[in-house]
Amino acid sequence: MKNLISLTKRISVALLLIIGFTNTAAAGTPQTREDGVTVIHLDEYNGYFAAKETVAGLKAGEYEFVVTNKAEKLVGFQIQALGNKGENLDMFPLEPGETRISRVTIGKDGVRFRCPINPTPWVDLDVIK
Repeated sequence: MKNLISLTKRISVALLLIIGFTNTAAAGTPQTREDGVTVIHLDEYNGYFAAKETVAGLKAGEYEFVVTNKAEKLVGFQIQALGNKGENLDMFPLEPGETRISRVTIGKDGVRFRCPINPTPWVDLDVIK
């Protein structure tokens, strides 16, 4: 009986690990175009963002955030530089179903973004140093 319980636990852990790696692998790697701009797609819902590409491990450089409003109401996109300045890099509203592109330069400290209309927590994107 102990062996059966131990085997069941091991199988359960293995399945959880497989599911976790599968979900992590579902996010694509951001593509950098020939002009050096890296593109990240963000879908904005009611109160949260979903990234189609992984946003971990970003490096300083030029980025385009392609933001699509998947909510059924007006939302917005605001992106700021991290660091001492907290400089506002871009901000705009999005109608339901609308897509807009925000082209920004990410510095050595990274950026953060949120929806200022449908208040969401800031999402910080630190840069790998």
